[in-house]
Amino acid sequence: MNAAEILTSKNKFHIKLGLERMEIILKAFNNPENSFECIHIAGTNGKGSTCTIMEKILLEDKRKVIGKYTSPHLFSYTERISVNGENISEVELNQIISLVNKKDAELNLGLTEFEILTTAAFIYFKKKNVDIAILETGLGGRLDATNVIKKPLISVITSVSFDHKERLGDTIEKIAFEKAGILKKGSICTFLKTNNGFETLKNEAIKKGAIFIEDDLDVIVENNIAKINGEDFEFNLNGDFQKENLKLALLAINSLDFKIKKETIKNALKNVSWRFRMDKINYKGKNLLIDSCHNPDGARVLAEYLKKYEKNKKIKFIFGCLKNKEYEKILDTIYKPEFDFCFYEFNYPNALKYENLDEKYKNKIREIKNPMFEIEQNDYELCILAGSIYMLGKIFKDKI
Repeated sequence: MNAAEILTSKNKFHIKLGLERMEIILKAFNNPENSFECIHIAGTNGKGSTCTIMEKILLEDKRKVIGKYTSPHLFSYTERISVNGENISEVELNQIISLVNKKDAELNLGLTEFEILTTAAFIYFKKKNVDIAILETGLGGRLDATNVIKKPLISVITSVSFDHKERLGDTIEKIAFEKAGILKKGSICTFLKTNNGFETLKNEAIKKGAIFIEDDLDVIVENNIAKINGEDFEFNLNGDFQKENLKLALLAINSLDFKIKKETIKNALKNVSWRFRMDKINYKGKNLLIDSCHNPDGARVLAEYLKKYEKNKKIKFIFGCLKNKEYEKILDTIYKPEFDFCFYEFNYPNALKYENLDEKYKNKIREIKNPMFEIEQNDYELCILAGSIYMLGKIFKDKI
């Protein structure tokens, strides 16, 4: 079997939190996670953007070999593991995943998809002599597979809001506690005072003996301009909300033991990109806004962006998500009666079905079977595609 077949097989494709299995499998491979330093990132929203901003700055600096491990992916598992901005090849991914899967069977561990991938990323980073790996947690933090890292260069926690309540808890405090599990004694950490879980995060940092970096940056983002301590920088990520991710990325970068020039940061911010996160593209002459808003807080950010930057436009909205998401709260936030609002039931395990929508939404939303047909029509000024990143990947695979 190739990597994708192994990772999506029924006995792998599920969530099973805990670190014991990871510790055993990594020991079997001589602990590759100890061969590089890392920046560790947890949070509900904003992890991917924060990772990508940091990666772009470090790559622009050119002094270190940089690895990045993120999830989920759009089109291929290879997107999750990269070194110096280049994704792992299909051949190398297949080889390493097969190797890990074989060792898993020998040890009878029953590793999950994410545990196998995380192990593969660490093995690959060691092979490529990575200096610094930027690691994004998959779920939570305390029991996430990436949390085998003993002492990160810096731990970063992005926004804390409701998602995966069945696993992380039903209050902001419980969720923040799980995210704070990545904080380590003697390691630097940062998170913003505006974060919903700030008090819990700060208390956990004190308990663990982590070194908290105070937010000393003034950052404003508007119209793709980032004003940092009063100075303007071109910034290629859409959405005013990116100021929080940018601020965290800069705080982390500034905490490193080597100074990065202002010009380096300027070039990085001008060219940074993160696909399908408030991503405006022109597709065959059509104006699209693609955003993987998959929880209520993501929906709030999208709604605020539309209200500020896209008002008075004729909008077609295509939405789809997984059934374990709080889709009612998401729809309450992003639905507008003036939109041509559509629901797409995409082919994916646990995708929300149209028939399971509450009746109040069925009366307002029309079901579609072919999103590309809808995109190709001339009945809108802006087409928004939002929801599950898995849906977006399926719609645009081999198209853009």
